Amino acid sequence: MKKIKNLALLMAIVLGLTFTSCTKDNTATIEEETAVAPVGIPQDVFEKAQSLHFNTFDMQKTMFEKPGGKMEEAYLLEGDIMIPHDQLMAMEFGDGITSKQYRTSNLVNDGVITIIGYTGNNSNGLTTKMINGLSWAVDNYNALNLDITFQLTYGTDYENKDMVVYQVSGGAGGSAGFPSGGNPNKWVRINSGLAPYSTNVHEHVIGHEMGHSIGFRHSDYFSRQSCGQNTNEGSAGVGAIHIPGTPTGWDPTSLMNACFSSSEDGEFNSNDITALRWMY
Repeated sequence: MKKIKNLALLMAIVLGLTFTSCTKDNTATIEEETAVAPVGIPQDVFEKAQSLHFNTFDMQKTMFEKPGGKMEEAYLLEGDIMIPHDQLMAMEFGDGITSKQYRTSNLVNDGVITIIGYTGNNSNGLTTKMINGLSWAVDNYNALNLDITFQLTYGTDYENKDMVVYQVSGGAGGSAGFPSGGNPNKWVRINSGLAPYSTNVHEHVIGHEMGHSIGFRHSDYFSRQSCGQNTNEGSAGVGAIHIPGTPTGWDPTSLMNACFSSSEDGEFNSNDITALRWMY
């Protein structure tokens, strides 16, 4: 395995109306000491999330849907990070996150990542725009000749794949998790509310959620400026570690910001590419 590196792509856009990469969240700086868990969140789960330096301000217990309709208990953090209960409790510091910062711990091994676009004849099957957006997003990553490559297929045989991209009901955006145990996050959910938007916007959202799945964080953690906010998501007392060669402030043409606009082109900017190549 390649030596562990850290990262989060510096990216964003705030043209016209803004939408979140999943759902818009109003986060606040995390308290460094352990607090009382929100209603509905077990205290041990809440403390585990804090120990991993997630921002737990708006942590929610939910259920996430797998292709075919199977439901599993999960927790939604920071707007578009959804982690199943068992995976969250098994994570160790450094598996997916060190803090809300420019770069984060990542445990994806070098090599081929098998990724499938789910095309089942049910509500989880990808639309034509989603299929095209996924193909374009994969091409964007593979064009950089990184130490990881994505091998894309379409169909319903997803159990043995590293990453599954599928549709769920919800507003414009998507959600994903972080890597663990040397593997990328498996489940990438693209919301049905994205349907009215262009294929380029689909490409952007899917590429963004793939980015989370291999370890990237929101780039505008320090302001959520892409959402029209001025809220620091919090560094959990760990700090913000800058990626060499990338800006230290607002980068309005990047991919990994918390919110996106209806005019996205779905492409990496030069700073995104610098960050990706630094990591992989």
